[in-house]
Amino acid sequence: MNKCKTGCRTKCWKMVPLVLLGVAALGFVVMELWNWLMPALFDNAHEIGYLQALGVVLLSKILFGGLRGHGCPGRWRHRHHHWENMTAEEREKFQAGMSGCCGGKCKDSAAAAEQKE
Repeated sequence: MNKCKTGCRTKCWKMVPLVLLGVAALGFVVMELWNWLMPALFDNAHEIGYLQALGVVLLSKILFGGLRGHGCPGRWRHRHHHWENMTAEEREKFQAGMSGCCGGKCKDSAAAAEQKE
């Protein structure tokens, strides 16, 4: 297997615990804020548990953030316009930089390793 692809996969797997920790922390913060504010503000509001807090986070993501992924259409239009204004050489250079994992760094290091041999 290519060393570059293995290195990128390792970096991705290192992010998984950080993402899980972030989701867990967000659920805890929502639970604490709910249990502190809601019963004080509303007479019929009850305290919630951790899993219910994660449900509130998911529900708010669906209602207010949508399920469409990251970014916004305005950014895409700007990038598309920028791409259209590039010369053929600039596009080729950009594609070469993005073709390898990690923004082309592995591709450059692989070329350097070949030159050493």
